[in-house]
Amino acid sequence: MRNKCTGLALCSAWALGSGLGLAHAAADNPFHDRAASPRSLPADNVPPFAMLDDNGNLVPAPPVLPSVARRGPNAEPESTAPGPSLSQAIEAARAAVDTCAASGYRIGVAVIDSVGEARALLTADGSDGSHVFVAMRKALVALRFEMPSSKASELVPKDPELLARVTPNMFVASGAVPIMVSGETIGAIGVSGARGSVMGQQDEVCAAAGLRKITKQLK
Repeated sequence: MRNKCTGLALCSAWALGSGLGLAHAAADNPFHDRAASPRSLPADNVPPFAMLDDNGNLVPAPPVLPSVARRGPNAEPESTAPGPSLSQAIEAARAAVDTCAASGYRIGVAVIDSVGEARALLTADGSDGSHVFVAMRKALVALRFEMPSSKASELVPKDPELLARVTPNMFVASGAVPIMVSGETIGAIGVSGARGSVMGQQDEVCAAAGLRKITKQLK
């Protein structure tokens, strides 16, 4: 079971600082693989089989190990990382999509948990499917710095210490807000795809609308 680190700050620093997510904890399991690049999003890991190798051959699956074979119905959770519930994440994401749609924008939205892994990804009808991945990268910024990504995008270029905390899988631009409960950051909402005179400004308006939709549920 993942995420046995203590404290949200420590867990987030470990996951985001690696740029690869907590799935590395299962790297010794043949059914899990490391992310392909430091720019990969948290949990974007694939098993090292059933895909083509560098020579164009399909890699065969390994024998099923007893520990893996036992996984099935009612198995222990793969992650216990704090974050918005599934229903909250979907509701917040939908509110962000609807808010932007009302202003004539088609967006992608990502809601992540305290270790940066996706809880909900939604793409508006007619929107470029890439927007959810940019949105998730913005959300990582809001999570890491515990502030709206617009504020982080202003501060980071001026502060070497803050810049050192940016990981390769982040997109440091406006469009995301942190999700906080009792002073702890448990996730973030990121939006991408809204056009405007100021890059990301409308994105962040919609992300904030998504957060407002679930704020009372988080208390």
